[in-house]
Amino acid sequence: MIKYRGLRVLGNFINGEFKIPSDASGEWVSRSPADLSDEFGRFQYSYRSVEDAVKCARDAFSAWKKTPVSTRAEVLRQFQAALTRRKEEIAEVIAREVGKPHWEATAEVAAMIENTGVVLENSLRLVGDYDIPNGACRHRPLGVAAVVGSFNDPGHLPNGHILPALLTGNTVVFKPSEKSPMVGQLFAECFSETGLPKGVFNLVQGEKELSRRLCVHDGVDAVLFTGSYEVGTRIKQDTLQQHWKLLVLEMGGKNPAIVWHDADLDLALQQCLIAGFVSAGQRCSATSRIIVHNKILDSFISRFHEHAKTFKIGHPLENPFMGPLIDQSSVDRYMKFQGIAAREGCEVVMRGKSLELAVNGNYVAPSICWVQKSSVEAARKSVYQQSELFAPNVAILGVDELDEAIAQANVTQYGLVASVYTRDRAVYQKCWDGLQMGLINWNQPTIAASPLLPFGGLKKSGNHFPSGATATRYCTYPVSSLESAEPASIVADFLGLDWTK
Repeated sequence: MIKYRGLRVLGNFINGEFKIPSDASGEWVSRSPADLSDEFGRFQYSYRSVEDAVKCARDAFSAWKKTPVSTRAEVLRQFQAALTRRKEEIAEVIAREVGKPHWEATAEVAAMIENTGVVLENSLRLVGDYDIPNGACRHRPLGVAAVVGSFNDPGHLPNGHILPALLTGNTVVFKPSEKSPMVGQLFAECFSETGLPKGVFNLVQGEKELSRRLCVHDGVDAVLFTGSYEVGTRIKQDTLQQHWKLLVLEMGGKNPAIVWHDADLDLALQQCLIAGFVSAGQRCSATSRIIVHNKILDSFISRFHEHAKTFKIGHPLENPFMGPLIDQSSVDRYMKFQGIAAREGCEVVMRGKSLELAVNGNYVAPSICWVQKSSVEAARKSVYQQSELFAPNVAILGVDELDEAIAQANVTQYGLVASVYTRDRAVYQKCWDGLQMGLINWNQPTIAASPLLPFGGLKKSGNHFPSGATATRYCTYPVSSLESAEPASIVADFLGLDWTK
């Protein structure tokens, strides 16, 4: 029997204090998708908490923006130290609350710790001030930033918005996903252990309506969002009249891998399998479509299928390769799209199905679909090939020409990341020139990314504000100044003006 760490619900974190709402608008139970009997507790939410948190953040902003960068950086170092002290606890809660295997949850916490160092050491140079003769450009923080988190990387993804926002002088109201509220609470607990002034970082728990109220609040200057295209679109629609509000929308992907005939086949198979099915496919950077040269297509599909059948699936704390999907609605959607793929003429090489394991959870087997109608026009009309499933499903299709492979990679409405597997740099370079993606990897999986580089996509995947190394750019705005220490007349520059009378 699996033993679970005991946890206590603390409520919102506003103005430096945890408090459970006294005027609750509603509540929900956070329950592990890996073991439906594993409950974290009841989380209450209050719409009033949005008002309170935004007000506290606004009140704290004027002092925080004037705080020396060295002091703000020291707070982030203390946060990094708190993450390090509590890394085992945080990893266990991530594994339980969202179903991510423990080894993967441990890697997520390690990435949070590492990225804090990257932000401190590398990010400010991108928003450095500079001077010109009699002038200067300096950067200011935006104000109050609302950070809306996702469940699939419940610590790492909001961390990528919050740290650069705080370092550059913004204050933050963080609303974690209602599917990972306990991870959000631990995040706030780590900040409570630092010397952060009251109101600079705030946490509000709640469901979709609370998120909407936070995003449209007049006191919020920026919305930093990671999640689905559908939710990102609603945020943009809801804030349409607030044209001054900065929106950073980091959304989904339908990510292709091109495997050319000269590729290292073992490497391509290994990396495409991992990138397609790790996190049960619940990554925006997961490999969704594999475009294979017809010379090696049959061999690739056969070997891909054989390896996919060997994955260990189970409870996250038992360190399988794959844990569960986040909820039952995701399971239902996953099953529905396999039927859609079959109706559109795909051969279902490996059918994903619900699994009954020793513990009751949202477990499924991975699935593989061989696309028979592999024309670009057919892909453009395909519901299956155009939709992000966020589940362990991979589509495989064959091509003969590189131009066709590039066109297939670009045909979806998303543009986050692509991988190209080839030994020929010229092939990779042609793909790099033609692919409409924010990240293009050569002999590296779609899930591979560096904190030293930008991370963001095109089309439905983002709105040209990549996170990662360049996040400080969207957390500030430039102010230009022309400056004269010794005032000089400009009358001579304007003809027809007689200033002597």
